[in-house]
Amino acid sequence: MHTPALLKKPSLASLVAISSLNPLAMNIVAPSLPGLALVFAIDYGVAQLTLTVYLASIAVAQLILGPLSDRTGRRPLVLIGIVVFIVGSLICALASSIGWLLFGRIVQAFGGCAGFVLSRAMVRDLHERERAASMIGVITMVMVLAPMLSPLLGGAIDSAFGWRAVHYAMAAVAAALGVYAYIALHETLRTTGARTTPADLIRSFSTLLSYAAFNGHSTTISFTSASYFCFIAGAPYAVVSLMKLEPHVYGVWFAIAASGYMVGNAIIGRWSQRIGSRRLIRIGTIGALTGTVLLALSVAVFPLTPESLFLPMLLVTFFNGLTLPGATAGAISVRPDLAGAGAGLSGSLQLGVGALASWLVGMAVGATVWPMVIAMVACGVLAVIGATIAERAERAAG
Repeated sequence: MHTPALLKKPSLASLVAISSLNPLAMNIVAPSLPGLALVFAIDYGVAQLTLTVYLASIAVAQLILGPLSDRTGRRPLVLIGIVVFIVGSLICALASSIGWLLFGRIVQAFGGCAGFVLSRAMVRDLHERERAASMIGVITMVMVLAPMLSPLLGGAIDSAFGWRAVHYAMAAVAAALGVYAYIALHETLRTTGARTTPADLIRSFSTLLSYAAFNGHSTTISFTSASYFCFIAGAPYAVVSLMKLEPHVYGVWFAIAASGYMVGNAIIGRWSQRIGSRRLIRIGTIGALTGTVLLALSVAVFPLTPESLFLPMLLVTFFNGLTLPGATAGAISVRPDLAGAGAGLSGSLQLGVGALASWLVGMAVGATVWPMVIAMVACGVLAVIGATIAERAERAAG
């Protein structure tokens, strides 16, 4: 066992960087989905699996990486993950069939999720809950530039050079990030070197699942994110196939809608320590549900245009930005000694539910966007229920 006498704190920039790789890769393929369906002569729902398998793979990987990092440290797993991500990106770029493309996305996801989940654990290693919520808010405020800009970037690269170039670009970005992380990312876990067994992983998860507050926060995180993934699954089809617009149009409008998330993150980063993340979670979940209801009304009343689809989504993403940092900090603060396991399990549930929701929407979407809209409203309701459970459990525990 090794216990560092003095830990150097990783810079905020390094935490932002390792957090951004995963959402960048996840969303950058969205504008290419309708084109992939034509290239491989498959249904849109099958092409949409490139998003679903990515989310599902991250969900599985986090179950391993989070608890493992509690024993081995955060930094080594992040660096290994970046190398794995590069390999996965190259498999995607060279794929000769949809099967190879999906396999590449699985490898890509396993590598990319290391920075995604462990950056949150690293913040919790260094800060108490309210400060952690504030820091996670700052990180995700900057990190959100990746999912905001990635569809725009992916659409531009696809239009100019084809879908394979998107994955070559991701490999290049990851290589640069790996060099930067090797230099700037420092270890945050004070005790490392213990052996991790499957029984240790199961024990950590069962301990966390015995807390109602953890379950409530995880439910909030999962269905807040699932609403967003439902939109990602259905909106590209709506823009490209139903509205007959170019892929880069989806990228531009998605960036506009996602900017609301950045504003919400800015608010929680500034105010969570003053008014409390618990109150911001309550406001965020209720506000996001209101936004999905307004989206349903917009689709029912107005013709299907980018404005009628993306402007209500702007409200949803704003309130999601209020919810997710505080709920994430709440989940990993239930047992600070299991911060890695908490980040891994809550993140796994988050993306597992998101993968299922996006797959259902991708298979159901057709001549109308109503499957997407109905799924988003349902997710909003379940997020409010989760937030209520967590708040009551925390109040009961004092």
